[in-house]
Amino acid sequence: MREVSDDIFSAVMEDMRRAAEAEILPRFLGVTAEGIRTKTAPDDLVTDADLGAERRLTEALSAHFPEALLVGEEAVSADPSILTRLGDADLAVIIDPVDGTWNFAHGLPLFGMIAAIVSGGETVAGLIHYPVTGDFLAARLGQGAWHIARDGTRTQLSVTPPGPIGEMHGFVPLHMFPAEEQPVYARSMLHFARTTTWRCSAYEYRAVATGAMSFSLNAELKPWDHAAGVLIHHEAGGYGALLSGEAYRPAMTKGRLLLAPDAESWEAIRRSFTEG
Repeated sequence: MREVSDDIFSAVMEDMRRAAEAEILPRFLGVTAEGIRTKTAPDDLVTDADLGAERRLTEALSAHFPEALLVGEEAVSADPSILTRLGDADLAVIIDPVDGTWNFAHGLPLFGMIAAIVSGGETVAGLIHYPVTGDFLAARLGQGAWHIARDGTRTQLSVTPPGPIGEMHGFVPLHMFPAEEQPVYARSMLHFARTTTWRCSAYEYRAVATGAMSFSLNAELKPWDHAAGVLIHHEAGGYGALLSGEAYRPAMTKGRLLLAPDAESWEAIRRSFTEG
């Protein structure tokens, strides 16, 4: 599947919207301690909203893509072998039911729902839904990236123009890098006008794809965080690759992913982080 039809694309959007309305929004601001659990670390959380939304969305997407490998964040948490099959899958659908769970669980409205359609190891469609505001960022390979408002109004996305390093704003989740690497990255962060992290890939991709922020450097490669966003950023005119220079693929699990306005600024940012 190299192309996703208008009908299927719209149907996936509706599935995401319905899952958010049924499983996520009713629980927002009503999350209790009994509904929150930890996974790999004290701040790596899962809530009833994550589990309910992934279950509902998996059922809906299975109907549209009956032969696809479904890769849900919570399903992989329960069965890591699912992720090992992504690289060889002819067709896969990747789901992050609540991206930014820590924010969600603490009453902060910076969270989203992410879905990516991957064909032959390449993302061909990506959707990020923002339940609180009811809008989407969306892209299909070769067709541009778009903001789709709650009322259906579409606006084409464009990354920020490149500029001097000292004027750039970007995302760097320093706490997610190994302790021995943090001093190096911390010093490099001083080269830029501002660096921050929002603990939510959905909103960080929104910022870089709409031109609000210049770049993002990611410490981990989880496909539910990045497969859709990398495509949206690319279709908005941006450039992304691992710090090694290797092109990003959804099946990758190791490396440092850097997104920038264009290839030239990407190289300048890369040098700032790798050469000090």
